[in-house]
Amino acid sequence: MNAYDSDISPDARAAFGSGTVSARWLAGLDRVERSKVADPLIRTMQRGIRALPLGGAREVLRGRPLGHPLHPVLVQVPIGCWLSAAVMDAMPAGQRAATTLTAVGLAGVAPAAITGWVDWADLPPEQARVGLVHAATNVAAVALFAASLTARLRHHPAKARLWSLGGLAAVGVTGALGGHVAYRRAVGAWPAA
Repeated sequence: MNAYDSDISPDARAAFGSGTVSARWLAGLDRVERSKVADPLIRTMQRGIRALPLGGAREVLRGRPLGHPLHPVLVQVPIGCWLSAAVMDAMPAGQRAATTLTAVGLAGVAPAAITGWVDWADLPPEQARVGLVHAATNVAAVALFAASLTARLRHHPAKARLWSLGGLAAVGVTGALGGHVAYRRAVGAWPAA
C-alpha cells in the first residue's frame, strides 16, 4: 500500500489499482467530493441560480426537449474551435484561421456556461463540489484563450501559441472534471421512458 491508499475509494481501487495515475486522480476527486469547505458558498450560489426567473427556459437550458443535458453539446463549440486553432497554429499560413477559431471558441463559452450553471444548481453536494472546481478550471481556460486572442491580435504568434497550449491543458483538466461529474456520477442521466 502507498500513501494514496487511504484516500482511494473501494470502487477506484478495484477499477484501477491503488498506485496508478487514474487511482490518484480519483482519490483527489474523492477528497474534493468529501470536502465541505466551499459548501456555504455552493448553497448560496445554487439557491441564487434556482431563484432566477427563467420560467420554461430552465427546462430548455437543461436539455429536457432533447432528452439529455444541453451543456455537453454546447461545450463542443469552444473545445472544437480551440483544438482546431492549435492545428491551424501548426500550419504555415494558419494564423488568421487560428485567430478566428480562438475568437469563435470564446464566443461559444457563454451558452455553454449558462447551461452548465443551470445544471449545477440542482446537483447534490458531492457533485456540486467537483462542479465548482470544474467551473474554476473553465475560468482559467477562458482567461488563457483570451490572452491567446489578445496576443494574436497584437501580432505575437509565439505568445499566442503558448497561451493557447496552456488553455488546452486547462480544457483537458476541466473536461476530466466535467466527465467525472457526468459519467462517473451519472449526473444528467435520465432514465429512458
